[in-house]
Amino acid sequence: MYRFLTSAPIGVIMASAITSVAPTVAFSDSHAPGLSYTTVLSGLADPWDMAFLPDGTMFFTQKCDGLSVMLPDEEVNDLLGMGGAEGYDSIADDLFCEGQAGMMGVAVDPEFDDNRFLYVYSTSNMTEPGTNRLMRFTVNEDLTAVSDRMDLIDNVPYKPEASDQPFGGPGAHNGGRVRFGPDGYLYLTTGDIHGAEVPQSPTLLGGKVLRIDRDGNAAEGNNSPDGFDPRIFTYGHRNVQGIAFHPETGQPIAAEHGPWHSDEITALEPGGNGGWDPRPNMAGRSDCPDGYCGYEPGQMDAMDPAERAAYMPMTDFVTYPDALPPAWDNNGLSQGMTSNVFLTGAEWGDWEGRMLVGFMGIGFGETPVGQRIDVIDMAEDGLSVNDVTEVELPMGPGRFRALVQGPDGALYAAIDEGDIFRIVPE
Repeated sequence: MYRFLTSAPIGVIMASAITSVAPTVAFSDSHAPGLSYTTVLSGLADPWDMAFLPDGTMFFTQKCDGLSVMLPDEEVNDLLGMGGAEGYDSIADDLFCEGQAGMMGVAVDPEFDDNRFLYVYSTSNMTEPGTNRLMRFTVNEDLTAVSDRMDLIDNVPYKPEASDQPFGGPGAHNGGRVRFGPDGYLYLTTGDIHGAEVPQSPTLLGGKVLRIDRDGNAAEGNNSPDGFDPRIFTYGHRNVQGIAFHPETGQPIAAEHGPWHSDEITALEPGGNGGWDPRPNMAGRSDCPDGYCGYEPGQMDAMDPAERAAYMPMTDFVTYPDALPPAWDNNGLSQGMTSNVFLTGAEWGDWEGRMLVGFMGIGFGETPVGQRIDVIDMAEDGLSVNDVTEVELPMGPGRFRALVQGPDGALYAAIDEGDIFRIVPE
């Protein structure tokens, strides 16, 4: 199933495998480091996320296959397969993939040495018409199997079919990133599933950022508005696929897909509203196809980006003047913003403390646009950015799905095309 591209353990880079590159645009106030990379794994099926143990052990998910782990000696154990997958220690027949849905985020418990807990977010057909679920597993001592599945959250909405919408398809907009914050709570990002009522709903868990403890209980201080599910930390989101925490302040920062315009980076506050509301007759709009205004037909051809943003704002300050303000909107473009991570460690030089965010890009004809990683100098309050650098990486373009910093200080990047790379500063 896998083809290994390194000839040494994951924490070692062989000189013969090193390729160097420097960003195409330098920071205005500093010198960016040169970068080297190796390919850690290749031939994967849509790798979606990674999570590490302190010794370099790497858990990773593949959207339509399942959960695996790569040990420091490069041995790979396939732990939990989805329905129809082969070669895994165990199979969860209720888990499946369709469209953007499948096995997505993974996180290691900060107290893993004591409790052996691992968390996975995946799509399930256990109940009709299907749901996205956050599951907790216990990993055995030799990292060959998982057991004791507990579905901590079992009712995140899933889009089962395309219906009459002139866009999207089944399995759209699930969010999917799972991360522990410095406060010790578990954060889960979810998507609006192309459902007009979902993002602003007090009870539907799509279009939200949820914050819970390791047993699935609502975290203290979520400040959910009256009548809201207490597990809701923020709401009014479109499709958050990235969440990271400022290394100095602990502030959670979300990375979110925009609708034909305005991918957003946003600092989150307990009880905050992201301002996404695709219902008809909001912000001066009229009726929309299938009751969802997220992709009003004709916007793409008839409006320039500014007009599209005014008609269908990513953050609707007219309706929600107290909505969470985005720190950056990708210069008004929608290019599939996904995972984000703050770099720590003196080896990163001027990039230490800065945030990286990945982009999958948008395909126009046969030429994808916007596939890249950006380095962002966030203001300390999270409300603005000081500078953004586009990094052109030596492995070429790819749909950057996951960015994770490993315990060795290196950046690990997964692309939909099937590779996981290890990137280090020279």
